[in-house]
Amino acid sequence: MSAVFDLDKQKIKTSFGNASLSYDSAARLQQQVGLHLVNQYAGNGLSGLILDVGCGTGFLTERLLQFSALETIIALDIAQPMLHQARLRLVDHSRVAYVCADAESLPFVDQQFDSIVSNLALQWCNLNSETFFSFKKLVKPGGQLIFSTFGPQTLSELKLAWKAVDDFRHVNEFAVQDDLFQALTEAGSKKIQIETVVYKSAYESALELMAELKCLGAHNVAQDRKRRLTTKSELQKLLAAYPRISEVPGVFATFEVIYVVASF
Repeated sequence: MSAVFDLDKQKIKTSFGNASLSYDSAARLQQQVGLHLVNQYAGNGLSGLILDVGCGTGFLTERLLQFSALETIIALDIAQPMLHQARLRLVDHSRVAYVCADAESLPFVDQQFDSIVSNLALQWCNLNSETFFSFKKLVKPGGQLIFSTFGPQTLSELKLAWKAVDDFRHVNEFAVQDDLFQALTEAGSKKIQIETVVYKSAYESALELMAELKCLGAHNVAQDRKRRLTTKSELQKLLAAYPRISEVPGVFATFEVIYVVASF
């Protein structure tokens, strides 16, 4: 798959842990996508025991609790501080249990869940057939994997600007829709529904975009990333190279979101 690269899982864990207190203040797009995922795809067929992979501060978990047919939601995240914020958000809800674990190494028995749901979290995994097969084993026959993830157009403007600075990878790679379909098919999915939506977010400057990404904990986690800090001259070169639309102030950032419902 085109989006497979070596991920620094400790960096992911640390980045999101450090962002746990600032995450909600910057998660406008994540919340918008999560609402669309729940309202458009997760509403009708959810019942029983649900696993929320990459629950973060519990925004999606809270929306899933509106479905009365759900018995329990397991809220899972790789970062313990994120789970702490989810506990605070959901302190009045008794149908939620919390687990700290990596989505690529889930500590559950086979056929434990009725469905697995995830909102903009699986891009921090290698989305290949092996990963999807591990999800398939966890759901009961007829269960679903319902998720959103970023596609390859995401942050294309920032990628282009960094190319004017150096040849390092500064922005994570994201899955291609056709590759997701193939990987899910190889993992044994019987029915796959995919929709791609492109969002454009406006910012006063590229600096504001980068500050938002920092608040979200969305750092470059590739093993081959540049390890030293960006210099002032490199930052100035980046800002000068960031694409602009002349007729409007500020800059835009593209976020391609792929919505998937896979039945097993």
